[in-house]
Amino acid sequence: MKYDGRAPQEELATGERSTRNRVARSILDHGPSTVADLAKRVGLTQAAVRRQLDALVSDDVVEAREQRVYGARTRGRPAKVFALTDCGRDAFDQSYDKLAADALRFIAASGGDEAVLAFARARMAAVGEAYRAVVEAAEPEGRTEALAKALSADGYAAMARSAPGPQQGEQLCQHHCPVAHVAEQFPQLCEAETEFFSSLLGTHVQRLATLAHGDGVCTTYVPRSGHAAPPQTTHSASASTAGRNPA
Repeated sequence: MKYDGRAPQEELATGERSTRNRVARSILDHGPSTVADLAKRVGLTQAAVRRQLDALVSDDVVEAREQRVYGARTRGRPAKVFALTDCGRDAFDQSYDKLAADALRFIAASGGDEAVLAFARARMAAVGEAYRAVVEAAEPEGRTEALAKALSADGYAAMARSAPGPQQGEQLCQHHCPVAHVAEQFPQLCEAETEFFSSLLGTHVQRLATLAHGDGVCTTYVPRSGHAAPPQTTHSASASTAGRNPA
């Protein structure tokens, strides 16, 4: 599970998952905490807090520890406390996003938008070699699925599915993007990724939606051989302009 610096990822924004955010954030702000302490701070019953903690432990966001006692130990078992794991703590840290955005702003100021795009293309070429090996080893009809699995292994939560309606092709859906916050400011990252997918799959692909644009998922249309891409929609973008949506 991936989080941003304010709270866990957008999909946790409502209902039970929103409550889970508050519990995790309270531990971040106050340090290792007992169920009773958390219940008071977030305004829940202890039973409700335990339910959220069970889910957070399952997701490797928090872990249970024996409470550290200073001075003479009282009789009875020490209270159990819950602390963020390294994974959970790193998930709230936005410093890398800020550093990346600052670096890209410097590149843009020095060389303009084309310099940012050149950087994005070079980055994709470097990180994409592993994807290329996986995709090229697959049968042609299974290459989109192979790419989805490779992306998922890198945290993109990707899947391939048949395109809806009369479209003759597939949709590559990425439910998470580790650089979505930076891509909001620099859509060249989305553009370079779309170009890379096109090169990798050997066909013109079309970016229909992006997380950086505020859509719920990054969706790329991959036509079957011999079929053209579908007409552009409001969020569509060709491979040469993908990602240039207003942030």
